[in-house]
Amino acid sequence: MQRPIKYYGDPILRQKGSLITDFNSELKLLIEDMVETMYAEAGIGLAAQQIGIDQQICVVDVRPPKEADVLFNYTYDGKTIPLDLFMPMALINPSVTITDETEEVYEEGCLSFPRITGNVHRPIAIACQFQDVHGNPHTVTADGLLARCILHEIDHLNGVLFIDKMDQRDLSKQSTRIKQLKRSHKA
Repeated sequence: MQRPIKYYGDPILRQKGSLITDFNSELKLLIEDMVETMYAEAGIGLAAQQIGIDQQICVVDVRPPKEADVLFNYTYDGKTIPLDLFMPMALINPSVTITDETEEVYEEGCLSFPRITGNVHRPIAIACQFQDVHGNPHTVTADGLLARCILHEIDHLNGVLFIDKMDQRDLSKQSTRIKQLKRSHKA
């Protein structure tokens, strides 16, 4: 079931999510709803806070179109396997280690900030430890778009928004739209 997106101005977006301890059928349904919502909104990632839930869970799917090449490197539990075997991916109780602190600039957007984009500096490579829907531990290593998407979503889980990391010039250009969005969506 598709869930409504929470927009900037809603206090839930600034809340740190609590750890998930119950790996049950309700969690499985939540993940299905999050994936459906992410796809319906044409996103590549969605954090629980973006649908009004303050828990440590996000979903990600950065598979390129079938005819395109994958423009990032990754491993899943130490192996390079086809993306279709683990995407969409639910990251439960994730933690990230930066494996290459070199930063890259990329124009990011966010489902909670419609029609607002800006350049964001992020490290280029990460390792992410997380649990799956059954509570089993996993590790994904990534660079490029997958690393960036995971970092963006984990920021959400900790109440950090992409505007907090946006290039100051881009933030200034978008300030009027951001203020309007905040005013119109205060909960």
